[in-house]
Amino acid sequence: MAKYGAQALSDGELVAALCGGDRLKAVDKARELVAAAGNLPALAGWDLARMARTGIPRGFAERLVAAMEIGRRMTAGVPGVVPILDVPDEVANHMSPVCAGLEVEKFWVLCLNRKGRLIKRVEVSSGIASSTLVHPREVFRTAIMESASGIICVHNHPSGDPSPSAQDIRITRTLREAGATVDITVIDHLIMGRRECDPLGVGFWSFQRSGM
Repeated sequence: MAKYGAQALSDGELVAALCGGDRLKAVDKARELVAAAGNLPALAGWDLARMARTGIPRGFAERLVAAMEIGRRMTAGVPGVVPILDVPDEVANHMSPVCAGLEVEKFWVLCLNRKGRLIKRVEVSSGIASSTLVHPREVFRTAIMESASGIICVHNHPSGDPSPSAQDIRITRTLREAGATVDITVIDHLIMGRRECDPLGVGFWSFQRSGM
């Protein structure tokens, strides 16, 4: 790293650099860790408990989880730049770093002004894929507080396949009806996946774009 820069290090060597101690042993363990996850983006979704189950020291696991979270937050948006999210592709680009590697299903609400500019992004639910993720009151609470004229809902499918489930369709209909009641438009609902797992090869599903 000192001679060639961090860009010259392999994934395993980058992970090992966070460990300290015996560097040779750290590199071997880090390579095993990356191999177990499959790749660095997948490893970024591991929580502290899963890291610890691999047998790595807790201090190493804590540093690694913290580093992955720092990277996720840094790539989630450019400081000082407020995006205009007026097409599904822009929403997907905005949310991709946030969803990268997540192994649990999360639900976000993007609160927008009348010009489609992001006011606030809030995570309203996090849980296992089989649970009921969200209730309309949680979705619209922040939108009302922020005086949003519209919202875009986003959630991820950890499987990587963004195709909507029957539950996804039901909650989208429920949220659209609830939005009409409080005069806040549900502009779209995106399901984030991975391009290689998407039957359509896109990597996300947009209810707006699909006509649903």
